[in-house]
Amino acid sequence: QLQLVESGGGLVQPGGSLRLSCTASGFTLDTYAIGWFRQAPGKEREGVSVINRSGIGRNYADFVKGRFTISRDNAKTTVYLQMNSLKPEDTAVYYCAAGRTYSSVWWAKEDKYDYWGQGTQVTVSS
Repeated sequence: QLQLVESGGGLVQPGGSLRLSCTASGFTLDTYAIGWFRQAPGKEREGVSVINRSGIGRNYADFVKGRFTISRDNAKTTVYLQMNSLKPEDTAVYYCAAGRTYSSVWWAKEDKYDYWGQGTQVTVSS
């Protein structure tokens, strides 16, 4: 069974940091572009960041630029989302998703991704 698993979420104070991880079971991530999305209560899911297969192509939503960094390890078995300077409005369930193709234009479109994880909760609160 092909599955993505997110980890690293939790409760953090405003201004703090968290690092989310995305791993796969049943397949390897190295042939996929990986996107991070989030969904806050009462809101639609939105794209946060994406990294292409090589790790060279990266895109960020405007609301996280300069604060979040996406990366993938050398073996390409894990994709990370380093989140710094967290704000209460970053509170959401964060999902990773794997897609066979990458585009800097449509990377935030959910229908471009084939596999999704179950999500990890990130809560930013004092």
